[in-house]
Amino acid sequence: QVQLVESGGGSVQAGGSLRLSCVASEYTGSTACMGWFRQVPGKEREGVAATYTGGGSTRYADSVKGRFTISFEHAKNTVYLQMNSLKPEDTAMYYCAAARSAGYCFMVSSKYDSWGQGTQVTVSS
Repeated sequence: QVQLVESGGGSVQAGGSLRLSCVASEYTGSTACMGWFRQVPGKEREGVAATYTGGGSTRYADSVKGRFTISFEHAKNTVYLQMNSLKPEDTAMYYCAAARSAGYCFMVSSKYDSWGQGTQVTVSS
């Protein structure tokens, strides 16, 4: 497991943008999935986006396609989530996650074994 630390959450109005960052404590290499999940009280944690650090595999939840972009910067061992055109329904605690992978990144929380502490995103109408 690696230590993950998220940052970049906050409060914005609908239509605004935020960029979340997640730094890993050790180099994840090119055989890992880095994912973003979100959770609201009383609901299950849902996958938002995931990317394979070796390149070639990026996935998004249907609810965020065209608005969110996930990226991984090897030099900084950091995964980003650029969130544009935010909606009130995007309000949630956002978590960064990591897992070893042979190339396919699942959008299921049980497939990840390293988690950050979460960062709150609040979108007002």
